Amino acid sequence: MNENPQKTIRLDKWLKIARIIKTRTQAAEACDQGRVKLNNQVAKPAKMVKIGDTVSVKLKLRKRTFDILDIVQKSIKAEEAKNLYREHELSPEEKEAEDIRSLFYQAAKTYRPKFKGRPTKKERREMEKFRGQSSED
Repeated sequence: MNENPQKTIRLDKWLKIARIIKTRTQAAEACDQGRVKLNNQVAKPAKMVKIGDTVSVKLKLRKRTFDILDIVQKSIKAEEAKNLYREHELSPEEKEAEDIRSLFYQAAKTYRPKFKGRPTKKERREMEKFRGQSSED
């Protein structure tokens, strides 16, 4: 047998163990949707990763890039999980783009209606009061 076997693990499992993505199912879905790249190539969940590989994950508002430093087969504590990878620092342009993107999403979120569908009786009365109509017509 080989005395120094190369450590490998499935990509979706590593993302879950490293606590980059919360569950293995979500990690597999992210891979299937093309939001995860391994060594600058779109990767499927079953792709085997090894120490030294680079993983890029596109989350809601951010794109994070990691170098794999270690591989373990079982879930570990969060403090220990941080030792499995080294995250790349963002360039000033990328930080500025991320800030603009987050401001855009925050602004879009504030203009969404609070509730969908028909107004309640209380909301209807408030709307009529605002319009200056009386409900005793």
